[in-house]
Amino acid sequence: MKIAATASLIRFVSLAMIATLSSLSPAQAQVQNLPDTGNNVQPIDPNDPNTLRPTGQSGALLSIENGKRLMSDASNAVSSQNYPEAAKKLQDARSVFNQLSNFYQQLNSSFSGIDNRVADTLRKKARDTAQMRDEATYQLALVHRAQNKPSLAVPLLVQIIKSQMPTRDLGKKAYQQLLELGFVDSPFGGGASNTSSSQK
Repeated sequence: MKIAATASLIRFVSLAMIATLSSLSPAQAQVQNLPDTGNNVQPIDPNDPNTLRPTGQSGALLSIENGKRLMSDASNAVSSQNYPEAAKKLQDARSVFNQLSNFYQQLNSSFSGIDNRVADTLRKKARDTAQMRDEATYQLALVHRAQNKPSLAVPLLVQIIKSQMPTRDLGKKAYQQLLELGFVDSPFGGGASNTSSSQK
Protein backbone atom coordinates (compact mmCIF):
# COMPACT_ATOMS: atom_id res chain seq x y z
CA MET A 1 0.00 0.00 0.00
CA LYS A 2 2.81 2.40 0.86
CA ILE A 3 4.55 1.69 -2.44
CA ALA A 4 1.41 2.54 -4.40
CA ALA A 5 0.98 5.78 -2.45
CA THR A 6 4.64 6.75 -3.04
CA ALA A 7 4.32 5.98 -6.77
CA SER A 8 1.18 8.13 -6.98
CA LEU A 9 2.95 10.98 -5.18
CA ILE A 10 5.93 10.78 -7.54
CA ARG A 11 3.59 10.85 -10.58
CA PHE A 12 1.74 13.84 -9.14
CA VAL A 13 4.98 15.77 -8.44
CA SER A 14 6.30 14.91 -11.91
CA LEU A 15 3.10 16.13 -13.56
CA ALA A 16 3.19 19.31 -11.48
CA MET A 17 6.79 19.98 -12.57
CA ILE A 18 5.94 19.32 -16.23
CA ALA A 19 2.97 21.67 -16.00
CA THR A 20 5.11 24.37 -14.38
CA LEU A 21 7.94 24.04 -16.92
CA SER A 22 5.55 24.04 -19.85
CA SER A 23 4.07 27.34 -18.66
CA LEU A 24 7.52 29.00 -18.69
CA SER A 25 8.97 30.55 -21.81
CA PRO A 26 11.74 28.47 -23.46
CA ALA A 27 14.42 30.86 -22.18
CA GLN A 28 13.24 30.53 -18.58
CA ALA A 29 12.89 26.76 -18.80
CA GLN A 30 16.53 26.35 -19.92
CA VAL A 31 18.14 28.45 -17.19
CA GLN A 32 20.85 26.51 -15.42
CA ASN A 33 22.52 27.31 -12.14
CA LEU A 34 26.24 27.30 -12.83
CA PRO A 35 28.58 26.22 -10.05
CA ASP A 36 30.14 29.00 -8.01
CA THR A 37 33.74 29.38 -9.17
CA GLY A 38 34.68 31.73 -6.36
CA ASN A 39 35.33 34.66 -8.71
CA ASN A 40 32.45 36.72 -7.32
CA VAL A 41 32.20 38.40 -10.71
CA GLN A 42 29.15 40.58 -10.89
CA PRO A 43 27.33 41.08 -14.19
CA ILE A 44 27.31 44.60 -15.59
CA ASP A 45 24.13 46.41 -14.66
CA PRO A 46 22.97 48.25 -17.81
CA ASN A 47 21.00 50.69 -15.64
CA ASP A 48 24.03 51.74 -13.57
CA PRO A 49 25.29 55.09 -14.89
CA ASN A 50 28.64 54.56 -13.14
CA THR A 51 29.51 51.56 -15.30
CA LEU A 52 30.93 52.58 -18.63
CA ARG A 53 30.38 50.28 -21.56
CA PRO A 54 32.44 49.93 -24.72
CA THR A 55 30.72 50.77 -27.97
CA GLY A 56 33.37 49.43 -30.33
CA GLN A 57 34.45 52.85 -31.56
CA SER A 58 37.65 54.75 -30.88
CA GLY A 59 35.62 57.50 -29.21
CA ALA A 60 33.89 54.98 -26.94
CA LEU A 61 33.35 55.82 -23.30
CA LEU A 62 35.38 52.84 -22.15
CA SER A 63 38.57 53.29 -24.13
CA ILE A 64 42.14 54.43 -23.59
CA GLU A 65 41.53 57.24 -26.08
CA ASN A 66 38.61 58.54 -24.04
CA GLY A 67 40.67 58.44 -20.85
CA LYS A 68 43.47 60.38 -22.55
CA ARG A 69 40.97 62.90 -23.90
CA LEU A 70 39.59 63.42 -20.39
CA MET A 71 43.15 63.96 -19.10
CA SER A 72 43.75 66.53 -21.83
CA ASP A 73 40.46 68.29 -21.03
CA ALA A 74 41.49 68.37 -17.36
CA SER A 75 44.86 69.86 -18.25
CA ASN A 76 43.10 72.62 -20.21
CA ALA A 77 40.77 73.26 -17.27
CA VAL A 78 43.77 73.53 -14.89
CA SER A 79 45.43 75.99 -17.28
CA SER A 80 42.35 78.20 -17.08
CA GLN A 81 42.18 77.62 -13.28
CA ASN A 82 38.79 75.93 -13.58
CA TYR A 83 39.60 73.45 -10.81
CA PRO A 84 36.08 72.03 -10.30
CA GLU A 85 35.92 71.09 -14.01
CA ALA A 86 39.46 69.67 -13.88
CA ALA A 87 38.57 67.57 -10.84
CA LYS A 88 35.48 66.17 -12.60
CA LYS A 89 37.44 65.28 -15.76
CA LEU A 90 40.23 63.66 -13.75
CA GLN A 91 37.75 61.64 -11.69
CA ASP A 92 36.13 60.45 -14.92
CA ALA A 93 39.56 59.56 -16.37
CA ARG A 94 40.42 57.62 -13.19
CA SER A 95 37.18 55.68 -13.52
CA VAL A 96 37.79 54.84 -17.18
CA PHE A 97 41.39 53.72 -16.61
CA ASN A 98 40.47 51.76 -13.48
CA GLN A 99 37.69 49.85 -15.23
CA LEU A 100 39.93 49.13 -18.21
CA SER A 101 42.73 47.88 -15.96
CA ASN A 102 40.32 45.64 -14.03
CA PHE A 103 38.82 44.21 -17.22
CA TYR A 104 42.28 43.53 -18.70
CA GLN A 105 43.32 41.81 -15.43
CA GLN A 106 40.21 39.62 -15.51
CA LEU A 107 40.86 38.67 -19.13
CA ASN A 108 44.52 37.98 -18.34
CA SER A 109 43.42 35.55 -15.62
CA SER A 110 41.08 33.82 -18.06
CA PHE A 111 43.80 33.31 -20.68
CA SER A 112 46.66 32.49 -18.31
CA GLY A 113 47.79 28.93 -19.00
CA ILE A 114 45.59 28.68 -22.10
CA ASP A 115 47.28 31.14 -24.46
CA ASN A 116 50.27 32.83 -22.85
CA ARG A 117 50.78 35.22 -25.78
CA VAL A 118 47.28 36.63 -25.29
CA ALA A 119 47.69 36.62 -21.50
CA ASP A 120 50.96 38.59 -21.76
CA THR A 121 49.34 41.19 -24.03
CA LEU A 122 46.44 41.58 -21.61
CA ARG A 123 48.78 41.80 -18.61
CA LYS A 124 50.68 44.63 -20.33
CA LYS A 125 47.42 46.46 -21.09
CA ALA A 126 46.34 46.05 -17.46
CA ARG A 127 49.67 47.44 -16.24
CA ASP A 128 49.63 50.35 -18.73
CA THR A 129 46.06 51.39 -17.88
CA ALA A 130 46.81 51.09 -14.15
CA GLN A 131 49.74 53.46 -14.70
CA MET A 132 47.42 55.91 -16.49
CA ARG A 133 44.92 55.59 -13.63
CA ASP A 134 47.63 56.42 -11.11
CA GLU A 135 48.76 59.42 -13.17
CA ALA A 136 45.16 60.70 -13.28
CA THR A 137 44.92 60.10 -9.53
CA TYR A 138 48.11 62.10 -8.93
CA GLN A 139 46.84 65.00 -11.05
CA LEU A 140 43.53 64.89 -9.17
CA ALA A 141 45.40 65.07 -5.85
CA LEU A 142 47.29 68.13 -7.14
CA VAL A 143 43.99 69.77 -8.14
CA HIS A 144 42.62 69.13 -4.64
CA ARG A 145 45.76 70.74 -3.20
CA ALA A 146 45.25 73.76 -5.46
CA GLN A 147 41.67 73.96 -4.14
CA ASN A 148 43.04 73.86 -0.57
CA LYS A 149 41.34 70.50 0.08
CA PRO A 150 44.13 68.36 1.55
CA SER A 151 41.63 65.96 3.12
CA LEU A 152 40.69 64.90 -0.43
CA ALA A 153 44.29 64.80 -1.66
CA VAL A 154 45.76 62.61 1.10
CA PRO A 155 43.76 59.41 0.42
CA LEU A 156 44.55 59.68 -3.29
CA LEU A 157 48.26 60.06 -2.61
CA VAL A 158 48.23 57.04 -0.29
CA GLN A 159 46.46 55.00 -3.00
CA ILE A 160 49.20 55.94 -5.47
CA ILE A 161 51.97 54.84 -3.10
CA LYS A 162 50.18 51.56 -2.47
CA SER A 163 49.77 50.95 -6.21
CA GLN A 164 53.14 52.26 -7.41
CA MET A 165 55.35 51.47 -4.40
CA PRO A 166 57.35 54.30 -2.84
CA THR A 167 60.47 53.52 -4.89
CA ARG A 168 58.95 54.30 -8.30
CA ASP A 169 58.85 57.86 -9.65
CA LEU A 170 55.14 58.42 -9.17
CA GLY A 171 55.27 56.84 -5.71
CA LYS A 172 58.14 59.17 -4.75
CA LYS A 173 56.21 62.20 -6.00
CA ALA A 174 53.12 61.14 -4.06
CA TYR A 175 55.14 60.69 -0.88
CA GLN A 176 56.74 64.11 -1.37
CA GLN A 177 53.24 65.62 -1.61
CA LEU A 178 52.29 63.91 1.66
CA LEU A 179 55.44 65.35 3.24
CA GLU A 180 54.63 68.85 1.99
CA LEU A 181 51.08 68.52 3.35
CA GLY A 182 52.49 67.54 6.75
CA PHE A 183 50.73 64.18 6.70
CA VAL A 184 54.10 62.44 7.07
CA ASP A 185 57.22 63.89 8.64
CA SER A 186 60.06 61.61 7.52
CA PRO A 187 61.71 62.48 4.20
CA PHE A 188 62.19 59.53 1.88
CA GLY A 189 65.14 59.34 -0.49
CA GLY A 190 63.91 56.27 -2.32
CA GLY A 191 66.67 53.94 -1.21
CA ALA A 192 67.27 51.55 1.63
CA SER A 193 67.00 52.74 5.19
CA ASN A 194 70.14 54.36 6.61
CA THR A 195 69.54 53.23 10.17
CA SER A 196 72.55 51.79 11.90
CA SER A 197 72.98 50.23 15.25
CA SER A 198 76.20 49.84 17.11
CA GLN A 199 76.96 46.66 18.93
CA LYS A 200 79.08 46.64 22.06
